[in-house]
Amino acid sequence: MKKVILAPDSFKGTMSSYQICTIMEGGIGRYYPSCKVIKIPMADGGEGTVDCFLTACGGTCRTISAKGPYGQPIKAEYGILDDGETAVVEMAAAAGLPMVGSQKNPATTTTFGVGQLIADAALQKVSHIIIGLGGSCTNDAGCGAAAACGVKFLDANGDVFVPVGQTLDRIAKIDTSQIMPGLKSIRLTVMCDIDNPIYGSTGAAYVFAPQKGADNNMVKLLDDNLIYFANMVKNQLGIDISSIKSGGAAGGMGAGLYALLSARLKSGIDTMLSVTNFDDHLAGCDMVFTGEGRIDGQSVRGKVISGIAARAKKFNVPVCAVVGDIESDMGAIYDQGVTSVFSINQKAIPFELAKLRSETDLADTFDNILRFSRSAISINQNNSF
Repeated sequence: MKKVILAPDSFKGTMSSYQICTIMEGGIGRYYPSCKVIKIPMADGGEGTVDCFLTACGGTCRTISAKGPYGQPIKAEYGILDDGETAVVEMAAAAGLPMVGSQKNPATTTTFGVGQLIADAALQKVSHIIIGLGGSCTNDAGCGAAAACGVKFLDANGDVFVPVGQTLDRIAKIDTSQIMPGLKSIRLTVMCDIDNPIYGSTGAAYVFAPQKGADNNMVKLLDDNLIYFANMVKNQLGIDISSIKSGGAAGGMGAGLYALLSARLKSGIDTMLSVTNFDDHLAGCDMVFTGEGRIDGQSVRGKVISGIAARAKKFNVPVCAVVGDIESDMGAIYDQGVTSVFSINQKAIPFELAKLRSETDLADTFDNILRFSRSAISINQNNSF
């Protein structure tokens, strides 16, 4: 191989995208020392998105004081890319699921801190803010973030408050007239890693709230409140968010930012691939190595592997996915352009034990892939006429 692209997502809870790239690059150096290796760590909006953009495009981190998911004071970071025009915010920095630990409660958590990051980025005179919505602990339809940017929510008594999942049904009026002026001239792109609607059986509450700590009764409450919010938005702002694609991302934040801050919802991986000029690197490429922690039904719905495969397929570049776990039915991912899938799991052991050996298992698995690749290339060359 003369040229390869390394573009993995992180293996959540074990290895970052950058760590995986480094391990893969080391293996390629042993078997193909003259191979050109292009490292583009990937993320589709979740934790690590800012780091991936900064690695691929250059830039700096900015740290501010903000509010966490329960309103507690925190330090949160976002990135400003080298072009000076683009800021990257990940909601996981101020409303990520790991931040609540065992105190999971999507009925009471807020995205207010995420809005503070957006507002601070706007003050830096950027022209484009990219917002990653993966890994949230919230279900407030992004109202907290909107409030931090100047949107006012009033209850039946005319009192201003910041809605959370369990109080969305208290909203009597939405006032968008006081949104911070700087935001109005800034393009907001929301990176969504799922395509679910805001409410219903496939919506934010029913599909994702249980992962955030909701029981059956809470799920119904949250879904009812998202329906109420969508109706309020339609009646007061004239915007129908009931069925927009990816509206259910991050507890309905996708739909909320679309309606309240005029954001554009885009596939997270497509945004990443476009901003990093991924297609430009595919010319003359022999192989793309990608991967993620688990390849399953969600992987074909706009996740990293499917997004990369779709781009590579246009250039007839094979794609090898190196992953943690593999779901049994893999037909759809192959149809999308993935050439082969390999799991790094070498022993049937619990995740808490497997993650301790993840780097070694990845290195060993990738070594075997490269051994086979080199042998296959050698056989092919010897049999050529």
